[in-house]
Amino acid sequence: MDCMVSPPMDSCNPNVSDDLVGCPPQIGKCSCVVQSSHAPLALASSDATLGRHLARRLVEIGVADVFSVPGDFNLTLLDHLIAEPGLNNVGCCNELNAGYAADGYARARGVGACVVTFTVGGLSILNAIAGAYSENLPIICIVGGPNTNDYGTNRILHHTIGLPDFSQELRCFQTVTCYQAIVNNLENAHEQIDRAISTALKESKPAYISISCNLPGIPHPTFSREPIPFALPPKMSNELGLKAAVEATAAFLDNAVKPVLIGGPKLRVANACDAFIELADACGYPVGVMPSAKGLVPEHHPHFIGTYWGAVSTAFSAEIVESADAYLFAGPIFNDYSSVGYSLLLKREKAIIVEPDRVVVANGPAFGCVLMKDFLQSLAKKVKFNSTAHENYRRIYIPEGLPLKCDPDEPLRVNILFQHIQKMLSQDTAVIAETGDSWFNCQKLKLPEGCGYEFQMQYGSIGWSVGATLGYAQSVPDKRVIACIGDGSFQVTAQDISTMIRCGQKTIIFLINNGGYTIEVEIHDGPYNVIKNWNYTGLVDAIHNGEGNCWTAKVRCERELVDAIATATEEKKDCLCFIEVIVHKDDTSKELLEWGSRVSAANSRPPNPQ
Repeated sequence: MDCMVSPPMDSCNPNVSDDLVGCPPQIGKCSCVVQSSHAPLALASSDATLGRHLARRLVEIGVADVFSVPGDFNLTLLDHLIAEPGLNNVGCCNELNAGYAADGYARARGVGACVVTFTVGGLSILNAIAGAYSENLPIICIVGGPNTNDYGTNRILHHTIGLPDFSQELRCFQTVTCYQAIVNNLENAHEQIDRAISTALKESKPAYISISCNLPGIPHPTFSREPIPFALPPKMSNELGLKAAVEATAAFLDNAVKPVLIGGPKLRVANACDAFIELADACGYPVGVMPSAKGLVPEHHPHFIGTYWGAVSTAFSAEIVESADAYLFAGPIFNDYSSVGYSLLLKREKAIIVEPDRVVVANGPAFGCVLMKDFLQSLAKKVKFNSTAHENYRRIYIPEGLPLKCDPDEPLRVNILFQHIQKMLSQDTAVIAETGDSWFNCQKLKLPEGCGYEFQMQYGSIGWSVGATLGYAQSVPDKRVIACIGDGSFQVTAQDISTMIRCGQKTIIFLINNGGYTIEVEIHDGPYNVIKNWNYTGLVDAIHNGEGNCWTAKVRCERELVDAIATATEEKKDCLCFIEVIVHKDDTSKELLEWGSRVSAANSRPPNPQ
């Protein structure tokens, strides 16, 4: 069964461009697969199997690590994947974390992969794959499926819901993946695998591949040579549409007095981060980012004004954006969270919305088949320089104050914690922010050039950061990841601290222990937001169990925090460091207080009258 959602790709297309497949050298960038200049090598029959072909394809597109949970339907497949010299298997504690790890890996590498077993594994990983779909991340989700002889037999298999219909898992994945391939024969396995992978890369969405458990080790003529490197046909703008869109936009912006420029999260999927900066350099407008685009736009840019997030924006950012007479949003996502409960003071007639393949100018014309990257680069050559709004920003800007000084031994405050985290950041670090108050506290961090930053805003699944930290750290071993995780979120996915230790990762995790689901408290409080307190450092010590490098500390005051950070960054710099930070249950950022009240108001709107 082949669940096709796109036309066949040309696997021999020699046209390769910068927009294509592969392992990006840095966040938000894509590099191409290099076409082999020599004839594909013949393989020994032991290597000419479906499993090894899939492994070689994964290596070719830039995957060096697959995140897996073994089960009887995928064991033979795993044998063939780990036999590939360029592919490393990272065994995870559960499928949800394996999916989150592939998510984190894809954010840095441009693509990720995970392997689980049929139905019990597939449905467990489904939530993570849905999150990756919402965040536009290409993940190859591989499931070990039933034996080919069991299809169409009316048999009932284990790991199912007790019905002879094996399509339940497939149906679940159809809404959260861009392509689904059921590989239960060898004749078209090569084609199905290539289509699934190429579709995931073209659409920047997860793809699902189910491989029958008795097929991975069987040789077949289609696998007898090294895979011919495929090149995805480059996407191209309609030249007339591009020209018209640029002229209409330039005229609109040049007619404005105080235009501004805002980057959104779809800059990544459009591979348009450099083009956005090219436009920012050319136009002179103030440059801001939506919260979910933090890390995609360099914060050292001379016209950077911070995060535009309505009522919880960086100081003076919202005033400049919302008072502008024209604003260009590149790749935005306007949902209830990013709009602070639909409270943004923006007007459609002032806005230019640039999607990855479409441009809408105010209430006027819309231009399709126009790629964001091409559009921004062309607009940079056309638009007039106008720094009026940035000059206004400089007039009203007042530098941020510092948190109130506290006694080194008094109970630690969250704003003091993040003051010290700020000092830890460099081009050799990356920040992972968990759903919760860490969204708001990490948003205020000033990222040095080269410092990575990731969080999951569209899907907002608590617990995401543990697996994502594992995957991200595995993909960028030259960076030290700093993860900020709340206690409630940590309780969802804590197990894969074990995998971080096994992989020898050197992440620093700040576990913020405030006794509950603080973000939910500020939206709507109730006894269900209070959680059972754990001895978090004791738990991690038990997981460590003397194997591998792991160090833990529990801090209650600034003096202990300073000592813990010094140890983590010096003596234990090559070690996984877990620092439990105990703070008051009501110690939250002012931004969360404001945001929570507005989201609560949006959630509690009464039904429209019938």
